[in-house]
Amino acid sequence: MKRLLTNQICTITELREPQKVIDAAGGRPVAIMKNSRCIGYLVPEEATSADVPRPATMEEVMASIRKRRPQNQPVLDYLKDK
Repeated sequence: MKRLLTNQICTITELREPQKVIDAAGGRPVAIMKNSRCIGYLVPEEATSADVPRPATMEEVMASIRKRRPQNQPVLDYLKDK
C-alpha cells in the first residue's frame, strides 16, 4: 500500500465543489482519491506560503560551514588522529 503524504483526502465526486474541499482542508494539502487510490494532490495556495520551510541552497550550506569553521575546527583536529 502506498503511503499518503497528507491526512486530508477527498474523492473525485467531492471535487465538484473544490472550494468546500479547500475550506475543509484548513490550508493543508488534500489527497485526491479515485477507487481507493491516490491519483493526485490538491495544494492550496496558503500551503505554499513563505512559512513552509524550503531546502537550503548549496551556497547557503557552504556559507554556514564557513561561518561555523572556528567552532568545528577543534573537533576536526581531534578526529584527524583517530
